[in-house]
Amino acid sequence: MVAAAGVPAQLRFLEFFAARIRNPHTRRAYGRAAEDFLTWCGTVGLISIGQVQPLHVAAWVELQTRHFAAPTVKQRLAGLKHLFDWLVTGQIIPTNPATSVRGPVHRVKRGKTPVLDAAEARQILDSIDVTTPAGLRDRALIGLMIYSFARIGAALAMRVEDVYVQNRRLWVRLHEKGGKRHDMPCHHNLDAWLHDYIEGCALSGDRRGALFRTIARGTGRLSDRAMQQADAYAMIRRRAAAAGIATLIGNHSFRATGITVYLKNGGTLEKAATMANHASTRTTQLYDRRPDDVTLDEVERILV
Repeated sequence: MVAAAGVPAQLRFLEFFAARIRNPHTRRAYGRAAEDFLTWCGTVGLISIGQVQPLHVAAWVELQTRHFAAPTVKQRLAGLKHLFDWLVTGQIIPTNPATSVRGPVHRVKRGKTPVLDAAEARQILDSIDVTTPAGLRDRALIGLMIYSFARIGAALAMRVEDVYVQNRRLWVRLHEKGGKRHDMPCHHNLDAWLHDYIEGCALSGDRRGALFRTIARGTGRLSDRAMQQADAYAMIRRRAAAAGIATLIGNHSFRATGITVYLKNGGTLEKAATMANHASTRTTQLYDRRPDDVTLDEVERILV
């Protein structure tokens, strides 16, 4: 469909993903949405991207709601809107057919990320065998997410040089979404675990290398390849199972756990937002699971 619109349309389409979208995760998500939409358009008889009308976008969105959750559908629709805006400003098509299309309503007051309590988080950490490079790495990564509220993407993007000493304390430098740099002092536990990991795996001499690396097959030693989010997820599920944790935790669970435990121990929502590098405390509230304790206590009052 893009090719049928001519060479300028092809070039503009590629420029959207190569030049307009910088975040690799956003690029991948928008690319999948565009591929899915254009494939669907081909099945209903459209042969050029210039033939797309609001009715086509609306019908596709309605179809998406049958297979995906509302946030996913809204993200996919946003991708199409941005793409068509780019084609309009490039004078490939006259108007944006997705502008008038509304996505599904989605209101969130509580996040869906599974959260552990402090005892469960400690249970996982204590169960890790830290006599191996993999154990040192996994304890340091999990500790980083708990004590610095780090996103998994920011944690895995760290280099060895992003762990540094300032004012006689160890600090970490996180490269967050949107190119934001966020520096955090280390909790004394995290300080010790990062030091043990870096020194124990001889990473201090490779300051520009990835901090968290995969294990080379058959050797038990760290490779030169940085861990990906899928690697971290597999590790977390493996460590949780080994510790006897039944909760289906994921990459963001320790971030949410750290924020919740901090607030339970008297921390303020404003400080938590600053530490988590959230632009608004409303986002931080999605990670706050203190109300869960109230709900569980009230449920136990139901006696039959």
